[in-house]
Amino acid sequence: MKTMIIKSDLIILPTGIFNGFIVSQNGVISTITKEEPRIKGDYIDATGLYVAPGFIDIHCHGGGGHDFIDGSMECLRQGALLHKKHGTTTLVPTALSAEIEEFFLFLDNFNKLKSNFVDGPYLPGVHLEGPYLNPAQAGAQDLKYLKLPCPDEYEKIIEYGEGAIIRWSAAPELPAALTFGDFISTHGAKPSIAHSDADYFEVLNARSHHYESITHLYSCMSSITRKNGYRSLGVTESAYVSDDLFVEVIADGHHLPPELLRLIYKGIGPSRIALISDAMRGAGIPEGKTILGSLKNGQEVIIENGVAKLPDKSAFAGSVATGDRLVYVMHKLAGIDIVDTIKMAATTPAKILGLENKKGSIKIGLDCDLVIFDKNIDIVQVILSPQPPLTQHYR
Repeated sequence: MKTMIIKSDLIILPTGIFNGFIVSQNGVISTITKEEPRIKGDYIDATGLYVAPGFIDIHCHGGGGHDFIDGSMECLRQGALLHKKHGTTTLVPTALSAEIEEFFLFLDNFNKLKSNFVDGPYLPGVHLEGPYLNPAQAGAQDLKYLKLPCPDEYEKIIEYGEGAIIRWSAAPELPAALTFGDFISTHGAKPSIAHSDADYFEVLNARSHHYESITHLYSCMSSITRKNGYRSLGVTESAYVSDDLFVEVIADGHHLPPELLRLIYKGIGPSRIALISDAMRGAGIPEGKTILGSLKNGQEVIIENGVAKLPDKSAFAGSVATGDRLVYVMHKLAGIDIVDTIKMAATTPAKILGLENKKGSIKIGLDCDLVIFDKNIDIVQVILSPQPPLTQHYR
């Protein structure tokens, strides 16, 4: 039996900071104790360093110069490894709107990689962001791919995925989008509200058709409108009113300023907020011109000052953030307590994916997916459950 022991005075448990030891056996946490365990195993002394559950990114398009729909398994692998390096131990590769053939190739490559990815983050499934989005809220999504939900198409995509699709973002106000939500939810995919012009009542109706989250809150969605003097809530405000809707938040420090991140935290709370990177291929590479989407059919964008933009700078085009950046911005810039920050970076995303009994917290019986970082949120080590590290001493 493979045993690992980690010592730290800054272990981030769901209940607060803990000073003691974590013991894992065969990649599963078996003991959390203040007393030094009297067993032998790989030993890590992380005194003075935070030990947290590995970050869980439920919305990520790529990184390291690769987009997950570039068309090869290696692009998926290299992009995922880039995010692992920055603390992400569970990743949901995401594809933006594209031709159906590109979705098929994306699914093929994902299923091949998932079956043989021993050195990378856990891949529970994929997320499709589109093509059933409202053109009025397209943002950086390519208008030529946007369309209304078509049963013949989405049923074919679901069938082709063979269970790989676990999240699918769409605009619920579109014709047939509610039927779409009902169908995919019965096939293991959770619909999420995205790129939408819906009002509050349309959001409420969508919730009854299995839409349980809002994709990148504040980005590409309706807000309060006024007609004949009467105000109507949009998707953005509905997130605050609807107590059972999860929200994604791009906490890169650019899409949403720190003061707005703090408002979201105060108004919605960490139990319903998932920090996401929404990263594109530019994460982890030098700034300059690059491509959003596949190399074959994507759009040219420019990365400058830490964020990707359309060439005319009319809209952001995904982020270049990684998990450690999200935690840094929420904790250091928005001033959120580190325990609640980690809840948003790991625990709540695990709940959204239905993995709370396997991932997302440091608890007995859960996988020993951990990230060790210093007080400046610089990553020291990433530990993956299937592959415990060799003995190391940091102090």
